[in-house]
Amino acid sequence: MAHHYSPPDTDLNALAQRIKRWGQELGFQQVGITDTDLESHERYLERWLAAGHQGEMGFMAKHGTKRTRPEELVPGTLRVISVRMDYLPPEVETTRVLGQPNKAYVSRYALGRDYHKLMRKRLATLAKAIEEEVGAFGYRAFVDSAPVMERALAQKAGLGWFGKNAMLLNPKAGSLFFLGELYTDLPLPLDAPFESEHCGKCSQCRIACPTGAIVDDKVVDSRRCISYLTIELQGSIPQEFREAMGNRIYGCDDCQLVCPFTRFTRASQEEDFAPRHDLDRAELVRLFAWSEEEFLNKTEGSAIRRIGYERWLRNLAVGLGNAPWSEGVEAALRARLAYPSDLVREHVRWALERQGKKSRQVIATAV
Repeated sequence: MAHHYSPPDTDLNALAQRIKRWGQELGFQQVGITDTDLESHERYLERWLAAGHQGEMGFMAKHGTKRTRPEELVPGTLRVISVRMDYLPPEVETTRVLGQPNKAYVSRYALGRDYHKLMRKRLATLAKAIEEEVGAFGYRAFVDSAPVMERALAQKAGLGWFGKNAMLLNPKAGSLFFLGELYTDLPLPLDAPFESEHCGKCSQCRIACPTGAIVDDKVVDSRRCISYLTIELQGSIPQEFREAMGNRIYGCDDCQLVCPFTRFTRASQEEDFAPRHDLDRAELVRLFAWSEEEFLNKTEGSAIRRIGYERWLRNLAVGLGNAPWSEGVEAALRARLAYPSDLVREHVRWALERQGKKSRQVIATAV
């Protein structure tokens, strides 16, 4: 996409309206268009990286300014078509599962099929519809798969504002949605950025964060964030955060669930996002008993697959350490004591130590 596209006698305003209509017909709840100027967001990213808030996520820095300058990532880019898609499946419990410590809490975005392929396919279909209208043009589709400032572009395209938890918030939809982008060389008219912020004095997200990861307004220290600890972190989970993890074994939604705007969340009608293998309410013990083959089979086509079996067991061991004592929990942990992974064994030993203290308390109470 090295050239700038000049559409022949195309009414660009009318085309932009059609793009939005096509996007909604494809299942996107909102479509906006912005330019490539992310200078203020680039300065924010530089400060965040300088503070070390990215932890082990080296990919956040390794692409230089390609992340904040779309025309460097894809030469010829003039506009970004930003889309959002709601993902919360209908009738799926959220906070109720967090209050049931024997159950595993999986971040609600990861309950069904991996969203990357679904959304990229829809964006490609949108591009084809544009192509049929104006002829060949330059574009590339992205869904959380390249150095792209998704939330910054979405804010500039009018899809929402940055909440205090650094998530993109929409006044009519909360924040339980995915974002995707179509980089294009079409000189489309721009949508107004979402300038107003509706958080006001509310700090519920910062107060609710189990590990205190929201260290400042719109600043999350990944190294303290349960999503990072359970998904991105390769090694041992720091002991100071294990108890706070509770039963969260893949991701964490707390800062989103307490947000007052989450009450406006609309259930997703995408069948692919529906929970698979009862992952919205599964018992910790049952998931911990999965063999590696079962894990691979049951997470096929799922975002969960990317952490691998070893980290799956690591996370579940922490959840079991935090669960109330029972013979079943203790037996499940003991069955993994000889597992051939230092990482898993270390977390199992920690969990058994916790369970031992709880069993002594149960006995003392009974006496």
